[in-house]
Amino acid sequence: MDVQIEDSWKTQLAPEFEKDYFQKLTEFIKAEYSQATIYPPGKLIFNAFNLCSFDKVKVVVIGQDPYHGPGQAHGLSFSVNDGVRFPPSLNNIFKEIKADLGIDPPASGNLTRWAEQGVLLLNATLTVRASQAGSHQNKGWEQFTDAAIKRLAEEKENLVFILWGSYAQKKGAFIDRNKHLVLASAHPSPLSAFNGFFGNGHFSKTNEYLKAHNIEEIKW
Repeated sequence: MDVQIEDSWKTQLAPEFEKDYFQKLTEFIKAEYSQATIYPPGKLIFNAFNLCSFDKVKVVVIGQDPYHGPGQAHGLSFSVNDGVRFPPSLNNIFKEIKADLGIDPPASGNLTRWAEQGVLLLNATLTVRASQAGSHQNKGWEQFTDAAIKRLAEEKENLVFILWGSYAQKKGAFIDRNKHLVLASAHPSPLSAFNGFFGNGHFSKTNEYLKAHNIEEIKW
């Protein structure tokens, strides 16, 4: 099967593309795109991988589902296209960066600049139907993204895994804490941000860890 994904990831995840679940997932996704409005656009499904090669990954931020509103999702967790109003979670992320590092919120919620520095902005599910949150869950994406996280955790050292909310924490439960830094807190959504997201200091902690291991810090 010809999967359009960056070469280093294609090599790392090659076994997944041959598995039954991925074949079924591909058929399901093709059918969905042919009969409904699906986000992100098909060419951006693997955007997180394409902007941040396996060798370049320093930080992994795990999200759950793509945004399901018009023009928002472009294949990076928590990120929106240029010119799109900041969703509440992203707004709270920028508030925490301001409190933690003193950096003012940017004009755009497009986090491509993070991805290009080595931040893998990975949603557990890579597609969604318009206006139907969670509509592509339990179709196979979670198994695929678990495999990606597992490859990173096993093959690399001194990564930072950022797990916001119980869903991400369960997804990252197997990561070896002796080999990587795992930062966990409440989710930045307005429902939970005041229960431990604000004040978590994850952005400064990430950079302190990277610096301590002679890895270039992220310009948040």
